[in-house]
Amino acid sequence: YIGSLADRSKPIIFSMARLDRVKNITGLVESYAKNSKLRELVNLVVVAGYIDVKKSSDREEIAEIEKMHDLMKQYNLNGEFRWLTAQTNRARNGELYRYIADTKGAFVQPAFYEAFGLTVVEAMTCGLPTFATCHGGPAEIIEHGVSGFHIDPYHPDKASELLLEFFQKSKEDPNHWE
Repeated sequence: YIGSLADRSKPIIFSMARLDRVKNITGLVESYAKNSKLRELVNLVVVAGYIDVKKSSDREEIAEIEKMHDLMKQYNLNGEFRWLTAQTNRARNGELYRYIADTKGAFVQPAFYEAFGLTVVEAMTCGLPTFATCHGGPAEIIEHGVSGFHIDPYHPDKASELLLEFFQKSKEDPNHWE
């Protein structure tokens, strides 16, 4: 992994996906990085791809790895952001979702398009508030404001404001997270 979480009492925004353009993990990191109020309230943890460009042979993934490193430096994310290498252990992944739920965190699936959205279903099954793309399958799975929240990856500022609003309300009223 790379990065650290200085204040472990903060809830965690969590995402897990392949590290390619369509999954938009770098878009999530950038929208989090640009929202100083959100950064004060929560940490960000992503599980995606390789951390070291030398381990990837895929040009698109290499570009995304480089972009992740650039974002970490540009926005000085150390202390608020942790990036873990992609996991294939399904039991460990399930435990990650449950751990994030224990922190009163949330799952974000920021893809530009998602055909189905298995991670969305996994997160919801573990009781995590889920924010997922409005483009594709997750729009059918989630009823906005009831079973989760739709976000538009083409409007990242609005998505980060929705997350901020959710976590502000959850801080004021712990029952809101439920």
